[in-house]
Amino acid sequence: MVEILAYRSLVKLLVLCHFISLVAISTVEARIRHYRWEVKYEYKSPDCFKKLAITINGETPGPKILAQQGDTIVAELKNSLLTENVAIHWHGIRQIGTPWSDGTEGVTQCPIFPGDTFIYKFVVDRAGSYLYHAHYGIQREAGLYGSITVSVPNGESEPFAYDHDRSIILDDWFHKSTYEQAAGLSSIPFVWVGEPQSLLINGRGRFNCSLLATPSLEAGVCNATNPECSPYVLTVIPGKTYRLRIGSLTSLSALSFQIEGHNMTVVEADGHYVEPFQTKNLYIYSGETYSVLITANQDPSRNYWVTTNVVSRKPATPTGLAILNYYPKYFKKSPPTLPTTDPLWNDTAPRLAQSLAVKAHKSFIHSPPLTSDKVIVLLNTQNKIDGYYRWSLNNVSFSLPHTPYLIALKENLNLNHVFDQTPPPENYDFKNYDIYAVAENVNATSSNGIYRLKFNTTVDIILQNANTMTVNNSETHPWHLHGHDFWVLGYGTGKFDMMKDVGKYNLVNPIMKNTVPVHPYGWTALRFRADNPGVWAFHCHLESHFYMGMGVVFEAGVEKVGKLPSSVMGCGETKGFHRP
Repeated sequence: MVEILAYRSLVKLLVLCHFISLVAISTVEARIRHYRWEVKYEYKSPDCFKKLAITINGETPGPKILAQQGDTIVAELKNSLLTENVAIHWHGIRQIGTPWSDGTEGVTQCPIFPGDTFIYKFVVDRAGSYLYHAHYGIQREAGLYGSITVSVPNGESEPFAYDHDRSIILDDWFHKSTYEQAAGLSSIPFVWVGEPQSLLINGRGRFNCSLLATPSLEAGVCNATNPECSPYVLTVIPGKTYRLRIGSLTSLSALSFQIEGHNMTVVEADGHYVEPFQTKNLYIYSGETYSVLITANQDPSRNYWVTTNVVSRKPATPTGLAILNYYPKYFKKSPPTLPTTDPLWNDTAPRLAQSLAVKAHKSFIHSPPLTSDKVIVLLNTQNKIDGYYRWSLNNVSFSLPHTPYLIALKENLNLNHVFDQTPPPENYDFKNYDIYAVAENVNATSSNGIYRLKFNTTVDIILQNANTMTVNNSETHPWHLHGHDFWVLGYGTGKFDMMKDVGKYNLVNPIMKNTVPVHPYGWTALRFRADNPGVWAFHCHLESHFYMGMGVVFEAGVEKVGKLPSSVMGCGETKGFHRP
């Protein structure tokens, strides 16, 4: 008997040693995380309506990237779209030392042509919740996106505790193809994309098929029993605390997010820890990520609704629904209550209040420079150019060049031929412009000029919202900066006052983010250091708005960028350059 027990102990010891060695090996090997992806069109029914979607390895949303701070991501991307180029941006990853992997077609790389394979390689240098998505045309609308979770290094802890970690991506979904939408935006007369047909939670929604019940409708195009559109179910164990990493990649909609009967504690925003605060409605804008903590402390004998609703635009889209399920009861059973349609879509005050409430965690404050070297004020307006509808900044609408800026500048190409050498204006007619009225002259000009910033200087950006070409209408614009995080110094209503509002800046504990909203008829003030060599896009994260010209580009320290890989070339003036 003793011999048997000794033998069992030895076996256990050997198994344990083998397990430890495997863990040690995997820990070393995990420093490089390799992904092989194939991008192609497939028919999908995320909201029960069948349409062509762009998938990664057959999935939309695409595969989740899991990594640890300091890891290297190698994403080998094959473009099997056959008739369409592609590029993928790693949203929130700063690409320090690898600006050519930012994935911004026309800015940092040529697009990936049909049949070609491109390798993105970069380091995830900071823990947090991030995203990836298409950055070519308006392909993100077709479902090409996913999430990135970067954990803290071994031995480090976060300023909050939780038992389990979940990721949730919110999206709005259109039934028209990206081709149809782009054609309408580029036509005279202008054809607006309209409101989305559905809101998706982790790629699942529910469209009312009866709205399409016509004799001409192809059989099976809309099928409410399709398992692809069954609600996402978030299963929780009673008493446990969950970290929900919530990201929005909507093409148009600002959203609120609620979990029936449960409070959420906000603890992270765009990879930075937040001084915790509680909310019942999380307002989230395209390109933002938040981590919230919830505790499964409600009646476990029933399920609860997880809902998302459109705010800031008059909703014409049904509430997005998912189910919070208490293990082990009623996995897919609908809750006994009606889903909430709150909050009010046109109540700006609570949205502004949440923006102001997001501050840096007291133990993780990155103090901003107290002053800046340059101030750029960007007036967001809706305009026309030769009868075409456009969005503009300081009356200039942005257009991408055929040769990416990074390549043109680094390779010393004929810049006058490649893009406009006149930089965009840094201000607007502050004294005379009425932000509450349709402009007397709505005509604008187009340019692909860029801002050339002195390396390592501090830059302030004031984003000023105004009236569109529709009377009494101002929209919410989420702005995203590539290659950097910025300090959010303040938000306000009305016209920014350079004398008074600067004195209200939060220089004590401002949150750092990469995406931030500009509220209707309001302003948002940002500060960043131009300390990452490269060429970086800064744009409205709404697909149609950027497509119509709402963006700018910053260059700083491009001479410090290393040798560009030949794989980023092959378009515009680089067509003769070698590409593998």
